[in-house]
Amino acid sequence: MAENKSYFFCGIGGSGMLPLAMIVAARGAAVSGSDRSRDQGRTPEKFAWLESQGIAFYPQDGSGPQAGQILVASAAIEDSVPDIAAANALGLARMARADLNAALFNDAESAIGVGGTSGKSTVTGMIGWILENTGRKPTVMNGAVMRNFSGEDRPFASALVGDAAIYVSEVDESDGSIALYRPDVAVVTNISLDHKSLEELHRLFGDFAAKARVAVVNADDPESAPLMRGGNVLSFGFGDAAAVRGSDFEALADGCRFAANVDSYRYEIRLRMPGRHNAANALAAIAAARAVDIPVAEAVNALASFAGLARRYEVLGQANGITVIDDFAHNPDKVAATLAAVAELPGRALLFFQPHGYGPLRQMGKELAASFVAGMRPDDKLFVCDPVYFGGTVDRSIGSEALVADIVAGGGDAVHLTTRTNCGAAMIDEAKPGDRILILGARDDTLTEFGRELLEKLAVRA
Repeated sequence: MAENKSYFFCGIGGSGMLPLAMIVAARGAAVSGSDRSRDQGRTPEKFAWLESQGIAFYPQDGSGPQAGQILVASAAIEDSVPDIAAANALGLARMARADLNAALFNDAESAIGVGGTSGKSTVTGMIGWILENTGRKPTVMNGAVMRNFSGEDRPFASALVGDAAIYVSEVDESDGSIALYRPDVAVVTNISLDHKSLEELHRLFGDFAAKARVAVVNADDPESAPLMRGGNVLSFGFGDAAAVRGSDFEALADGCRFAANVDSYRYEIRLRMPGRHNAANALAAIAAARAVDIPVAEAVNALASFAGLARRYEVLGQANGITVIDDFAHNPDKVAATLAAVAELPGRALLFFQPHGYGPLRQMGKELAASFVAGMRPDDKLFVCDPVYFGGTVDRSIGSEALVADIVAGGGDAVHLTTRTNCGAAMIDEAKPGDRILILGARDDTLTEFGRELLEKLAVRA
C-alpha cells in the first residue's frame, strides 16, 4: 500500500518509526521527516545514516510537510508542534505509526504478530532470523536493532525488508493499537503491569489471540492463563503443560543452554544470550516457526547463530576487569528478568537506571521498586538519575527520589543522584575488577553512548 505515495514522518528517529519508514521507502514510497532529537544534536550518526538512505530531513519547525503527503505521527503528539500545525493547515491525511504498520501487516498472506509486556522485540528478532535462515525472506518490523541483520552498511537494522507476503512485527498494547492487527499467528510472550491495568491487558491480548489461526501462549505465565483456554493455542514454557517445553536450563558465561521437548523429541539448544527469560523467548520463537510449518530442528539450528538485539543485555566491553552491559529493562517484568540473568553468574552488579518517564513512575513506581528489591543481591548497588524528559506538559511531581525511597525502605542499596553524569562518576569510583556495570532504561538512544563513555573512563582509570 506504500507504493507511489509520499509520507512525512514526524519523529522519524523513534524506535517504532525508523524501521517503518525504511520498509515503506523500500516499497517505493517517498519518505521525508523531522525529529526533535536531530534538532537537538542527539545521535547525529543515526540521522546521517537515514539521510544516506534517501530520507529527506527538515527541522521540526513546520517547514517539512508538503501538500499531498500523508502525515505519520504519534496519536499523542500535540497539535501545537509546528509540523502537526502545518500538516493540519495543509489538510494532510494523518496516520498513526500503528495504523500504517497494521495496514502493511494485514495485507500479508502470512502475518506473525508478537505481543507481550516483555520479550517481544527479542522474539520478533528470533522469528525473523529463523525465517531468513530457512530461506523464507520475511519482512520484519522490530523496535530494536537486530544484530544478525546489521553491519557497516546497515547499522540501524531494526527492519528487514523482504517478501511483502511474509510480515513479522512487534505489536504494542501500551496504546491499544494491538487491536488493529489481524494475525495469522499471534504470539503472547507474557502479560504484566506496564502502561495499562491488568484488566485492560487481558482484554487486549485475549482479542489478539482469538483472531489468530494459531495463538502461541506462555504456559508459565499466570496472567496468560485465560488465553490457554482457546482452541487455537500452541503453548510454550518450562512447565509440564507446555507443548513446546523447555528443560535442563544451564547458565553459561557467554549465554545459556537448555533443551526443547516437542512431540516426544528432545532438541539441544545453545543460545548466545544469557538468562532463563531468553530461553523462554527462544521457545516462543520455535513455537511460532512451527505454526508456519518450519521444522523444529531447522528453528533450533537457526537460533544457535542468533546474535541478539542491541540494548538487550548487550555487552559493550570490558576494561580493567569490569564489564559494561547495556539493557532495555525499564518496567517491573523486564527489570526482574534482567536481574535474574545477572544473578546467574558470580560478580557484583552496579546498576544504573534512568526511568523512561514521569508518567510510568506514577503508574508502576511501587512495582518497579519491588522488582529491584527482589532482584538485587546484598552486594549490588543501584544508582538512579532523573527520568527521561524531552519537554512537554507532563506532571513531574513524582520523580526518581520516590522510587529510590521505596527501594531503600525495602532493603535495597540505592541512591538518587539527579544526573546520569553524577551517577556515572559514582559508579566509576565504586567499580572493582569482577564487577558488572549495567545501564538500564528506555526511550533514550544516548544511553548506549553513556555506557561506552563509562567503558572508556574505566580503561584509563589509574
